[in-house]
Amino acid sequence: MSDNNSLNRSAAFASIAVALLLVGLKAWAALSTGSTAMLGSLADTLLDLVASMATLAGVWVAAQPDDHNHRFGHGKAEALAAMFQVVLISISALSLALRAVQQWFAGSRPEGAEGGILVSAIAMAATILLLLWQRHVIRKTGSLAISTDNVHYKSDLFLNLAVIAALALDQYAGIRGADSLFGLIIALWLGWGAWGASQEAIEQLMDREWPNEKRDRFLEVVARHPELRGLHDLRTRTSGNRDFVQFHVAVDPGMTVRDAHDVMDEIEAKLMKEFPGIEILIHPDPEGHVDPTDLSSEDLLAGLADERASDASA
Repeated sequence: MSDNNSLNRSAAFASIAVALLLVGLKAWAALSTGSTAMLGSLADTLLDLVASMATLAGVWVAAQPDDHNHRFGHGKAEALAAMFQVVLISISALSLALRAVQQWFAGSRPEGAEGGILVSAIAMAATILLLLWQRHVIRKTGSLAISTDNVHYKSDLFLNLAVIAALALDQYAGIRGADSLFGLIIALWLGWGAWGASQEAIEQLMDREWPNEKRDRFLEVVARHPELRGLHDLRTRTSGNRDFVQFHVAVDPGMTVRDAHDVMDEIEAKLMKEFPGIEILIHPDPEGHVDPTDLSSEDLLAGLADERASDASA
């Protein structure tokens, strides 16, 4: 876990370093060209810088150990950091769209396209290097905050390409309004990216159940234990890069408490091997016991067996 935390922090620091470099370059380019598309790119990079700082804070808080007030850890700090980024991206998109519309009606045009194109090319090269490192970290840690930051920087590649196209079309092809049009397209792109980035963060904050594929794989691991007579009331959620699961299992009513405890330990060991770092809570029930008030009393292992039989017959 400490290695994952170090990787997450390294990705956050790399993101901040790249954002600082690009803010300086794009500020110069925006002032020298007067381009709305470049101004939008600068605004996006400023938000990248603030969002990257939020990411660093999020992964730092999420890495803190459990305490008396946070017995399930601090993993949701990553989702909160991601939502903060989403808000910033949305504000940037709206502001840029308004600026593009105003420039369109004013008929103003950018100047000195060469500097803007060079800055955008440098920005693309730096962004590609950052994305490669972030991708490596996400594969290792599964960090939501870094994933959201990665989505934002992926959009930066298209954004910088759009700036190059806008400046080239306006200055070299003589197409008036190209800069304003691309500025508006960039704003719409940012808005769409904010919407997509918000979905996973909202799912974590709302404790959404695991995807069906992951849930089915979990049940298949549990079903390998011969002592189990059934499983119901399965509840799952994800917080940051930690998974939590709890469920009831049916065991032989004549089994002693010690034997039942040993069986639960064996199940946990198998699940921990398949799902490293998972937090598990198992409640044993005597076989045949049904709580009439339980809305999740369906035996999931029996359902899994029925699905396998149906697949085999097909």
